[in-house]
Amino acid sequence: MTELEKGPKGRRRGRGARERILSASQQLFREQGINRTGMDQLCAAAEVSKRTAYQHFTGKDELVAEYLRRFDPSVLSGVFDRTDLTPRERLLAAFDVPSTTPLCPYIAAAVELHDPQHPASECARDYKKAVAARLADTAREAGAVDPEQLGEQLALLIDGAAARTRVLNADAFPAAAAIAAVLIDNAIPATAGDDRRRECREFGPVGQTPPRVNDMRKVLPERIQSHRPA
Repeated sequence: MTELEKGPKGRRRGRGARERILSASQQLFREQGINRTGMDQLCAAAEVSKRTAYQHFTGKDELVAEYLRRFDPSVLSGVFDRTDLTPRERLLAAFDVPSTTPLCPYIAAAVELHDPQHPASECARDYKKAVAARLADTAREAGAVDPEQLGEQLALLIDGAAARTRVLNADAFPAAAAIAAVLIDNAIPATAGDDRRRECREFGPVGQTPPRVNDMRKVLPERIQSHRPA
């Protein structure tokens, strides 16, 4: 059984210390950034001594990496594992991100750390590759001619919308979703009687300058629009 020790307030601390440290890191790292958050502040927020913190984590680098691993270990299961949507709709549902969502923690960590060899940077790379892979798998289900290419294109759109939303303080995901709809429908062979896909293809092949966002909004499926939070 784990040995208990007294925390900074004199109360006895035990196995819950690790969870409290990670919970404090999730709050502080997201609110004020990794570099601005010191171990003293983390320990105070988690109500543990620094000795306890270093018993659970060898250092801040390890803590940051574990902080990222716990964000979404299943890689957007709330989108890709849905059974009520078609593969095409699941691809578009990946853009159903509330404008109040903080900047992606993986992007934020990679920007702050400036070290591609940092364990947290490796976690960020692995996660972003996993997202692109899940998009590609879903694109394959939808019948895309080149699912890997489409997966990379959609992953780039998602990350770009996340960054632009943060920089401009304005929701960029509706415009990204409209562009995604054009990319998806150009990547999936048209079927007889599919008026929506035919309408999208009138905008031209992938690689040409996309139409105005207002024009592209017309091709967004109403069913996906209904899933966006008010």
